Amino acid sequence: MSRKTHKISLAAIAAGFILIFATVEGSGANAEDTNQIQVQAPVALVDETVPVFVAEEVVQPLPEREPEVENVDIPVPGAGSLLDMIARVDTPAKLGRELECLAGAIYFESRGEPITGQLAVAQVVINRAESNQFPSDYCGVVYQRAQFSFVKNGRMPRISRGSATWIKAKKIATIAHRGLWDSEAADSLYFHAKYVRPSWARKKVARATIDTHIFYR
Repeated sequence: MSRKTHKISLAAIAAGFILIFATVEGSGANAEDTNQIQVQAPVALVDETVPVFVAEEVVQPLPEREPEVENVDIPVPGAGSLLDMIARVDTPAKLGRELECLAGAIYFESRGEPITGQLAVAQVVINRAESNQFPSDYCGVVYQRAQFSFVKNGRMPRISRGSATWIKAKKIATIAHRGLWDSEAADSLYFHAKYVRPSWARKKVARATIDTHIFYR
């Protein structure tokens, strides 16, 4: 081999080593960059991300609620007389059973009486329902045996429901039930017509006489 050929070979070998070294250095840089992308430093937790557990029972106060009010009667604007009160008060087309019994007693016992006398009959029924001596509800009082002559075989006669007399009886029953007007009968538990003289009346205290009825305690 000539000197010239030997020099060329050495130069080629040297160039080969340089190329290999450069390739190795470049590969290491690429790997380092890849590691930096895949491996991330742990994220530090802040106070908001750390859950807090309470060992004791926690009672959360509920908002206050207004008390529920049941069976509150709608007030009727002030009336100057019982007749004015009757004109102002409203009643449903169909009464509940208890008010139906009360209105029935007014209708059959006193529909020919003045309105104060009709209210007094209603007051007697109410007073009896509140007394320990009689049944505790209006229907029980009205249908009690041998107490009201219009009740036949435990039944009330037919009512002319479209009549002004029945409409007025319903209104007076509502007024009496709601205590919207004071009755002259006050605390009376009994009454009878003037044209009869029952023996029991001598043992009672008369409270009021309204038209043809006398009311007793």
